[in-house]
Amino acid sequence: MIVSVIGLGYIGLPTAALISSKGIKVIGVDKNKEIVKSIKEGKANAQEPGLQKIVQNSLEKKSLTVVSNPLAADVFMIAVPTPFGENNKPDLSYVKSAVKSIALVLKKGNIVILESTCPVGTTEKIIEWMREERVDISFPKYGNYGNQADIAIAYCPERVIPGNVLNELVENDRLIGGVTSVCSNRALKVYKFFVEAKCLLTDCRTAELAKLVENSFRDVNIAFANELSLVADKLQINVWELIKLANHHPRVNILQPGPGVGGHCIAVDPWFIIDSAPEESKLIHAARQVNDFKPNFVLEKINLAISKIEKNKDKIKIACLGLSFKPDINDLRESPALSITQKITSMGFFEVMVVEPNIQKLPPGLEKNSVGFFSLIDAIKYSDIIVLLVDHSEFKNIDLDLLSGKQIIDTRGIWS
Repeated sequence: MIVSVIGLGYIGLPTAALISSKGIKVIGVDKNKEIVKSIKEGKANAQEPGLQKIVQNSLEKKSLTVVSNPLAADVFMIAVPTPFGENNKPDLSYVKSAVKSIALVLKKGNIVILESTCPVGTTEKIIEWMREERVDISFPKYGNYGNQADIAIAYCPERVIPGNVLNELVENDRLIGGVTSVCSNRALKVYKFFVEAKCLLTDCRTAELAKLVENSFRDVNIAFANELSLVADKLQINVWELIKLANHHPRVNILQPGPGVGGHCIAVDPWFIIDSAPEESKLIHAARQVNDFKPNFVLEKINLAISKIEKNKDKIKIACLGLSFKPDINDLRESPALSITQKITSMGFFEVMVVEPNIQKLPPGLEKNSVGFFSLIDAIKYSDIIVLLVDHSEFKNIDLDLLSGKQIIDTRGIWS
């Protein structure tokens, strides 16, 4: 069996590397030639424990090949981005481009599996896109082919967390939603090669919504915690103590608030449900609004801190601790910490001191004369205001005496 993985990003590359480590021939495809070049040199483009070693071993054993354009294979797994565009509308352009590209090399008996998080109905839509390119091949649910179609098509969403992707690809249960039952069972055989957890069969539309529901559930629960932080602040109550005490109830488990919600999944997926059923998803929509507002609340706290300092703003130094969307990784996708820091750079401070132990250079949007990378100790020592945005391990272990005399905005509660 030859497996082709389309898209070699945060999910695609670990998936390709893991499958190839099982002795299966894998063709990794990414239209970004710089990514292809980097991977060929054995460099993993995602900060995942063990990933680089697996990539290097698979390249040496020639079980992994990396190219810019799809080649013939038996199984095609699509793992490309699905961002939202204007007015939070789903952008399926990457999926459509990937589908069009593999359609050119499809042959009878192939299996096409979509892993990208998508709105309900996308798996059926990719059939239409493939049919436009290949009238010589039959697809399920079109004409009278049904289970006798030449191509099997299924949806199997990834369910992993950055920083532990390789383990969770193996250990997490998988949803396999085929366009038909035959499609589900054929896709199941693929995942059985590397998934040790349960593989649960369903239809493609249910699998698509299940993925969106999983992340929307988390978004709604985070919104509750974030809204509590707004209420507690107004009532002059320590929200961290409040939640800790409330969680002693045997049936209460409130999450921790923060500066917002980031990452490609939780901050994005609820919009796919809202777009598909706007009148029926009012709670999900409200949660998105609460979480999207939280960065503005942080900026309000910064302005309050400025008013307590006997200096003009253009003489004040502010430290921003953390840029990634969650602790101890280098992933900046949809990060509220990055967004807040970018806005801080336009507030007129003398200096913005950025501390992010997981990346090597300032990302786009922060490259200004007043902005620089600093060590944690120097940023704390020389700043007037400290904004803790991400609860990285390094930040939890500092001597709290160093914070004396500073204006502190702790959005993660690790110093509270």
